[in-house]
Amino acid sequence: MALCLGATLGHAAFAQEAVIRKNIAERLPDFPKIDEVTKTPVAGLYELRIGTDLFYSDEHGDHILEGHLIETKSRNDLTTARIDKLTAIDFATLPLKDAIVWKQGSGARKLVVFADPNCGYCKKFEKEMQQVKDVTVYTFLYPILGGDSPEKSRDIWCAKDNGAVWRDWMIKGSAPARSMGQCDASALQRNIAMAKKFRINGTPALVFEDGKRVPGAMAPDQVEKQLVISRGKA
Repeated sequence: MALCLGATLGHAAFAQEAVIRKNIAERLPDFPKIDEVTKTPVAGLYELRIGTDLFYSDEHGDHILEGHLIETKSRNDLTTARIDKLTAIDFATLPLKDAIVWKQGSGARKLVVFADPNCGYCKKFEKEMQQVKDVTVYTFLYPILGGDSPEKSRDIWCAKDNGAVWRDWMIKGSAPARSMGQCDASALQRNIAMAKKFRINGTPALVFEDGKRVPGAMAPDQVEKQLVISRGKA
């Protein structure tokens, strides 16, 4: 009986998904291709996932909603939680050998940053990170702002102590010396390809040990809070 009931419910869910997909495709031909249709905790409401973007629909595809689904009892933002899960990056798989590394204190906690050397917000974030203790920061140079960002990234990456040169430039404004000799800067191209793979479209972009990613800079107290949370989950 349980197997029959499960098969029946599965068939019903598949049929409902088919109805939603069919009606939306016919009525809104320019609507992006739906990757996944999932039932939400709200009766009659379905999640439509398009990449990492979320929309909501009734069970017939008669209406589409865009916005955040909030659970009032817990005040949890279900949409944000779902997006965080969809966009999470497996920290253990990141090629840290292609990153500039610096640490403070024990360096026990870890944070990855995608940054452009000409990014003003990156410089502000780098300065404020001096307030955060016991952290190792891995910076993937991601020159996307144009101008001399590619050349400056190469000069920094090829420096003998690129961690010190990076911080001198970002915090003190001391320009890196030009790299004149032979240097394998292929890491920069790998960084760009990786950032595009993860759809990182701006700098700074942060990745914590538990996979949580944050577009844009965070205040030091918020970084500290997330480091504690991430360390507990990792």
